[in-house]
Amino acid sequence: METVTVSPKFQVVIPKDLRRQLNIQIGQKLKARVCGEHIELFPEQPVSAARGFLPGLDSTVEREDDRV
Repeated sequence: METVTVSPKFQVVIPKDLRRQLNIQIGQKLKARVCGEHIELFPEQPVSAARGFLPGLDSTVEREDDRV
């Protein structure tokens, strides 16, 4: 487990080994949440990343004329 230090501006540096493992890039956005007594950071995924995650779902829906 890596140890990081909180700066006077409440900033932390993600250790190089962890950045490489997770392929975190400069400028990439991370989501943060509190989970019990710790903070979890995880990469923010674009909406396009969800395309195809429900294979076989019938997406053809009849729509009213004013909703097309």
